[in-house]
Amino acid sequence: MTKPAAAAGSPPLAVADAAAAIATTAAAAIVIAVLTTSIRLQARGRHARRSARSAGIETRAIAPDLDDTLTAMNAIETQRLTKDYGAGRGIFDLDLTVREGEILGFLGPNGAGKTTTIKLLMGTIRPTRGSAAIFGLDAQAQAVDVKRIVGYVPGELPQFGGWKGSEIVAWVAGLRGGLDGAEVTRVAERLDLDLGRRYREYSHGNKQKLALLLAFVHRPRLLILDEPTTGLDPLHQRVFYELLREARGHGATVFLSSHVMSEVEHVCDRVGIVREGRLVTAGPLSELAAIRSLRVEIVFDGSVPVERLRAVPGFEDVAATDHTVTGMLRGSFAPLLAALSGEPVASLTSREPSLEEVFLSFYDDPAPPGGAGRSDLTV
Repeated sequence: MTKPAAAAGSPPLAVADAAAAIATTAAAAIVIAVLTTSIRLQARGRHARRSARSAGIETRAIAPDLDDTLTAMNAIETQRLTKDYGAGRGIFDLDLTVREGEILGFLGPNGAGKTTTIKLLMGTIRPTRGSAAIFGLDAQAQAVDVKRIVGYVPGELPQFGGWKGSEIVAWVAGLRGGLDGAEVTRVAERLDLDLGRRYREYSHGNKQKLALLLAFVHRPRLLILDEPTTGLDPLHQRVFYELLREARGHGATVFLSSHVMSEVEHVCDRVGIVREGRLVTAGPLSELAAIRSLRVEIVFDGSVPVERLRAVPGFEDVAATDHTVTGMLRGSFAPLLAALSGEPVASLTSREPSLEEVFLSFYDDPAPPGGAGRSDLTV
């Protein structure tokens, strides 16, 4: 990888010179995409690189604005999307629809298939079968066009060695055009990111900030973020949430992979939970009653009819201590009230469980045999 050089006699590369529309921080993926696209796009890329290296020259749009050619449609659509690594690892038969303008939280522990799904959406790996589309663009056949409208934070950050932050931005900017340097400055200042330092000197948190800057700074139509707050302190997590809400205000759609419950509750409209490569449930946060159900606590004045309560349909995770019974009630209260009829009940309380309790409930049960599960859910 050749380090970009400033023109002879020109001042060092600075933030204003580094500005351009960055569709992804996965630099290798962009290079491959650019090298495999048409001669016309390659010529534009060379012109953009020369502009980014010219001190004092603000790089403007080189390629036409793809957003102008896209009509309103679903932001993400997959059909039976599968990447099978063998031994039950990967993502399987994923049918997913994300509507334009919403924020989807894609939840699951490490190894559940979140990053694999995102790589398939970005066209950086090939599916075993099935398809994915971004605003109607085929994620494989039109991967270059996809990257032009997507802001991407990968789960594994690329390495840039001794390059300065400003040089990284300039190099990526050289592959594309169309951003005001003032926006780069604004986002960098909000994230407290020093673009004059070398990448190898950055802490993990600062490397993550650079990835966020590259994703947000060109105001993409779609943000695909793979665990974006990893390494950020609470203060800069708050800045991230602000950037996310601002992007939403500009009409962006967000696909956010996470295993942090509070993060999802902060910003997401909808949630999909993935388990062992299968989407097991999905729905709006405001309408998860069937998933969330209620956490119930019953206090008795006398003996506790534990076995009768464990037989109540929908009353799960029943536990008894002294004169108190707790459990998760899914569905109607009627069967539980019928079971309590005639019993010395001192008090009965219920509350909605946290999203974390909901999430964990999908991992407490044994996995479906043969990896079976519901992956045909519209989100």
